[in-house]
Amino acid sequence: MRFTTIFFDLDDTLYPSCAGLWDAIKSRMNQYMLERMGFAEADIPRLREKYFMQYGTTLRGLQANHPVNVDDFLAYVHDLPLGNYLTPDPVQRSVIASLPTRRLIFTNADIPHAHRVLHALQLDDLFDAIVDVNAVAPFCKPMPESFQIAMKAAGETDPARCIMIDDLTRTTRAARTAGMASILYGAELRDDDANASFFNWSELPGILERLE
Repeated sequence: MRFTTIFFDLDDTLYPSCAGLWDAIKSRMNQYMLERMGFAEADIPRLREKYFMQYGTTLRGLQANHPVNVDDFLAYVHDLPLGNYLTPDPVQRSVIASLPTRRLIFTNADIPHAHRVLHALQLDDLFDAIVDVNAVAPFCKPMPESFQIAMKAAGETDPARCIMIDDLTRTTRAARTAGMASILYGAELRDDDANASFFNWSELPGILERLE
């Protein structure tokens, strides 16, 4: 296999969006902005979406425009009972374990949240490292600099040997621009958003063979 490293997004990629966890996290962001930062409730959805689109994450937008305690924000928004949302998938585990590459989590969340998600999904022994939002600060996906930092964490110098798996087309497009291959999870492939897409983890080995 010419690919030596696969980067996996975390939220809405290692579990399907229908699990509802990411929606719950967004609700916690709204609560934080209301209760801890004093934003008007009516303004929060618009501001959160604006910051997400402009800065890559709501947190980066808050950092750029308001005083915010990063650690407190991350702890608050991820304080959820993951067992209510996540169910281990034996097929997914088998597929990821079989991949003959380095496997890293590359997420705009933080390491504690990533560890909790991986534990809930029974995947915590399958990844070599976690590249989180703090590791790439002041950047985040889909910024080009974040991919450079992730590659350095993986010990990679050639982006052509890397794959990014993500549920967001702006991330899969950015990965391709950075020179990586990219695979979109949970959505149909359109235009040049990614090199391939899949819904079921059993499809991934065949996709990797075709990308060789």
